[in-house]
Amino acid sequence: MAERSSSGRILAMILVGLGAFLLVIAILVPTYTLGKLRTTPLDLEVTTVAEGTGDILNSRQLLAGNAQVDRDVPIVAQRFVTVEDPSDAEIMTLQSGQTVRRLDMQGDTGLVSAIVDRVTVNRKTSMPVSAEEYPDRVSTVQVSADQPPVEIDNREGLQYKFPFDVQQESYPYYDINARENYPIDFVGEEEINGMKVYHFHQEIGPVDLSKADPEVQTYKLSLPASTWGVGEGDEPITMTRWYNNIRDLWVDPVTGVVVKGQEQQDQYYAREADKPEVTVLNVTLPFDEETIEYQIGQAKDGQDTISLFGRTLPIILGILGVILLIVGFVLGIRGGGNRRPATATGGPAPAGPATTTVGPAHSAGAQHDHTDDRTEVIPRQTDPNAQQRDWTTDQTQEIPRTDLRKPPTQE
Repeated sequence: MAERSSSGRILAMILVGLGAFLLVIAILVPTYTLGKLRTTPLDLEVTTVAEGTGDILNSRQLLAGNAQVDRDVPIVAQRFVTVEDPSDAEIMTLQSGQTVRRLDMQGDTGLVSAIVDRVTVNRKTSMPVSAEEYPDRVSTVQVSADQPPVEIDNREGLQYKFPFDVQQESYPYYDINARENYPIDFVGEEEINGMKVYHFHQEIGPVDLSKADPEVQTYKLSLPASTWGVGEGDEPITMTRWYNNIRDLWVDPVTGVVVKGQEQQDQYYAREADKPEVTVLNVTLPFDEETIEYQIGQAKDGQDTISLFGRTLPIILGILGVILLIVGFVLGIRGGGNRRPATATGGPAPAGPATTTVGPAHSAGAQHDHTDDRTEVIPRQTDPNAQQRDWTTDQTQEIPRTDLRKPPTQE
């Protein structure tokens, strides 16, 4: 019984200790893990495709002296985003290659525009970082393979992703064409393919692109009036390229992933901003369905990971910890209440006269009459022929000495 009680107490202490440990882990997991999970992964690699049908200026015809606008042209905008250096635990540099093509022409003849954008952002807020805080940060835009990238110093808004835990408020958003930051406003909650999203809306323009990027010569052109189609003569007329855009983004509020995006671009040449004369591009470009499904998958993966470490795992660990604590306490209480003194089950027999068993060996002797025996006194057998000894003078405080010598034999 003693061994069982001891092992029970040891088991109880182990269970209580393990239960307490699980409770501590349940508290620490969301505290220390969520901060790391709410950062954009460094292995990010995303391709988005937006398609639409619109009107576009035929650049080849313009060079030939005729400002021809082609109608109902299939157009696709593609963006490929990867992570480059410098990147570390706090920041990451995104490189985005963006192209716009008309699908009715093959090869380079169908290329409308191409931009390579590089920007270093904070991995949690998705906002661009400053050169003062991170001297090695990158913020450039390149629009021509023959020209080096242009440094962008005024970038202060979001572009490719929203922060984690998106709020229902306006955010600054950087427009790559206008080279300027504009607010993008929260509109409301909506649902796309079963996922709750936040809808943000932004309107830009008209913007003078020749001022936004003076290095691009086609943003301000001087051509004969006949080429522009605004007269019959060869008198040169200078026109500026203007830009308007209505941007709508649908964002997962947990991870900040842009589930769906759409732009309504309107670019045109004009002598005055509010009087369009020659269309350059007029098209609405929403994400295609395949891109939307992919972005939803990315958002759900992020949600599941955050939910696992922020809610599910702590709850499971907490429940297991409480159960183990209760079981440990119960075992400890039972083990302490069932303690009993140990009983000797073996070893030498207690001192005292040996017990004899009455049997046939004794039946042959003389029969003793027990009727007159005094049961309250232990009977003592004496030899009637033996000499009676006087015990009154014995010293009881001393161990009696016995003479072991044999008496002489009497013949």
